[in-house]
Amino acid sequence: MRVEHIYRYPVKGFTPEALEQVQLNPGLCLPHDRGFAVALGDTVFDPAAPAWMRKTHFACLMKNESLARLHTAYDPQTGEWLIRTPEGAMVHGHLRSAQGRAAIEDFLTAYLGEAARGRVRVVSAPDHNFTDIPQKSVSIISLASLAALERAAGMRLDPLRFRANIYVSGGREWADFDLVGQEIQLGAARLRVFKRILRCAATEVNLDTAERDAAPQRLLRQHFGHADLGVQAEVLDGGRVCLGDALEALEPG
Repeated sequence: MRVEHIYRYPVKGFTPEALEQVQLNPGLCLPHDRGFAVALGDTVFDPAAPAWMRKTHFACLMKNESLARLHTAYDPQTGEWLIRTPEGAMVHGHLRSAQGRAAIEDFLTAYLGEAARGRVRVVSAPDHNFTDIPQKSVSIISLASLAALERAAGMRLDPLRFRANIYVSGGREWADFDLVGQEIQLGAARLRVFKRILRCAATEVNLDTAERDAAPQRLLRQHFGHADLGVQAEVLDGGRVCLGDALEALEPG
């Protein structure tokens, strides 16, 4: 299998950013991946003692499909985050300061309306990632498996509906599931695949229209007997991963 796409998601639930290469580090997520989140008004998150919380505590596509209408860009050097609406309106601010976040929080609170559950807050904490599972990991999706789902659905499904970090081509359908429990070589990095990814309602959302126009969970269960697509892997040995790099299973030991 070969790496076709690499993505990070600087703010949970918002626009992915494509990369040509990435440096993976042991025990960590991709750099700048889900390092920020938009906490809903009734969410209690302590940046001094960060703990993993379910995605429903934050703005996310599973519950807030209107987020797909917003296009965002994050500059990790400056900490600036820009939000643009389809109508061309823009708001931006420095995510590393309370003052810089204020305009963004005002905008998103108004944009989400009742779904904001109060005034939202942009939150972060050192070395914390707002991932869907407690373990820091890298998510990998086989495009061959996605193609099998598309054939069953009778429609194209944008791979970004599934918000993975690494998309790989080649190999047979569902071959990535066989990697669970195994170590893999991904570019110059070594990882251990530890679980399949159970898909959620976020995959229903068309990222161009912000409408729920597909039911991947139901289709997966109906045609394949499960609701999984992709796998999670922890980084054991760090290294650089580039587009075109190979993903290979390592023999036990």
